[in-house]
This record gives sequence, structure tokens and C-alpha cells, in this order.
Amino acid sequence: MSMVFATSPRARTALRMVEGLQAQFRDALLGLPGGVAGAPPAATTFTPTTWLRDAGRHGGGVRFGAEGARFNRASLNTSQVHYDDDPQRPLGSASALSCIVHPAHPLSPSLHLHISWTEQKSGEGYWRVMADLNPSHPDAADRERFLAALRAAAGPLFPAAAAQGDRYFHIPALARHRGVAHFYLEQFATADAAQDLAFAEGFGRAAIAAYASILAAHAGDPPPTAAERQKQLEYHTVYLFQVLTLDRGTTSGLLVHDQNDAGILGSLPARVDRALLASWEPKLPKPQDELLRALAATLPADGAVEDATKVALCRVVRAHYQAHPEALELQARGDVLPPTVANHR
Repeated sequence: MSMVFATSPRARTALRMVEGLQAQFRDALLGLPGGVAGAPPAATTFTPTTWLRDAGRHGGGVRFGAEGARFNRASLNTSQVHYDDDPQRPLGSASALSCIVHPAHPLSPSLHLHISWTEQKSGEGYWRVMADLNPSHPDAADRERFLAALRAAAGPLFPAAAAQGDRYFHIPALARHRGVAHFYLEQFATADAAQDLAFAEGFGRAAIAAYASILAAHAGDPPPTAAERQKQLEYHTVYLFQVLTLDRGTTSGLLVHDQNDAGILGSLPARVDRALLASWEPKLPKPQDELLRALAATLPADGAVEDATKVALCRVVRAHYQAHPEALELQARGDVLPPTVANHR
């Protein structure tokens, strides 16, 4: 069965916009110059994967994925879920772009970008806009280039959104942030719908262009050393730890449905250090220590995070919060708590 899309004009416009950003991002990554130390460009192919919500009756999505010589893992996702045929649900639709890129070279930073439009059947709606730069080897020039682009795109919205992003992506147990530059704008809407749409699109285009320029600047980096690869592996473990124990958006998606588990965890790098992950268990409050213990036990000995492992990790996270709903209070939050799970009930 094919996907049925939302009938709302604003939802259809939002979907076209995020699909345009997805295409821009894919083209930008495919167009990156050179390889390391002057080597020829590494061939990259983005493979499309389609998932359906309730066999397509309530929408679904398409993600473009790549991994190999250039990308440890890259996942560019668009989706639209709607409930046009269900009058008991107040949510009309949710249209989203969610992109995560982990370059293969340790000196190139990872990126997370999320832009979504949520619309109630009443016609009210809001945007969620997130962008964060996540390096294993922080570089001041990369950080400033990225922040300058976000600052120019966001204007007066930047200071509060940057502060909210710093709050959301902080990892208390490790006394550090996930990345070095964070932007998080939650439930954003003004009286000018067209201007809001233009802002969301312009912000996405600016973040993509800035990130592509950062990766291009790293195209001539020398081959990585063993120490650099080890530091990258340790950082990828931090990334998985934050996503699976703190990230409220990821958890909400898993609690809403189980029809795109591999896609929802497309944010995870290809491999982590299982022993390092398990070593952080004493740093967590109860019952999150139980969650981490179960996550570490689910990973294979080599720390590889393939699709089957992603699905198994999703089951662990889902079961944990179903058994311990109070633990949701321990998750990351910004200034506003989005009612994502409630919207879908």
C-alpha cells in the first residue's frame, strides 16, 4: 500500500519543504570534494528506505542512508504522520526532517538537524527547530563557522534557542555536553504562518550549507591515527549514551509506535565501545542504571550497531519506560515540554 498524506494545506506545504531540505542535504554530501591526504573522492551512495505508518494509511516516511569510506553513518529522513481519518485524536499531522551524519574521518564533526511542523485538527500548530554540531575532536574554527551561520539565520531568536539547546544536550552523568554548538527552538509559532515557514526553511538551508562547508574544509585532512580513531569511538559511545538514556525526542518516537525502529535509531553511529558504555552505570540514578545495564547487554561484544541491534535496543528503551514511566522526568528537556506522546493518543 502507498502512503496517504495529510489533507491540510499547511501540512502538505511543510512536507514539500522538508523534502526539499532533504534533497539539498543529500546533494551537498554527494558533492563534497576530495578524500583524505589528496586521495580521490570516496564513492558514496545514498540508499532510500521507505517505512509506512499503519500500512501507509497514516503516512510514513523515506530515509536516505549511507555508510562506508566517507560516512561512518549518515541518515537523512523525512516523514509525515497524520490522523485525518480518526476524529478521536486531536493531532492532525506531524511533518518532519531529521538528519544525522557521522563522518568516517575522526576530525570531521557529526551533525544533527531536525525541523518539524506539528498541526492540530483545530488548525493550531508549531515548529520545532534543532541543530547541533557534535565533534569527537572539537575545532574552534568549525564551531564558530557553524554558530555564525545559525546566528545569522535565527536573528533575535538565537540567544534563547542556543541556551535551550545547551540545556537539552547536557549529559549530567558525564558532566559534559553532547556537542559544542546547540540550537533548540520548541513550539515556535507567530501570527505570520508564511514567515514562520520561511524561517524554518531558511534556517535548515543555512545549517546544511554551513555543515557542508565544514566537511569540505576537512577534505584534505591526513589519514587518521589509531589514537584519533579511538577517541572517535569513545565519542560515538557518548552519543549513543545520550540518545538512549536522555533524548526525549527519541524516546517519544519509540513510545508512539514501533513501525520505524531502525529509522528512529538512524542517529546511532556504526560502532561503540560496549565496555565503556557499561562503565557509566554507577553514574546514573535509579532506575536509569537498569536501563543502561540492559542496553549494554543488548549490544554485541564488538559494539556494532546494525539494524537488528537497533530494533533490539528500541525494545529495551520502550519496555523500560513502560515499566518506569516516572523515569521520563529524568530525560533531557528544554524550556517547554512538547506533548509528543499525548498528541498521538
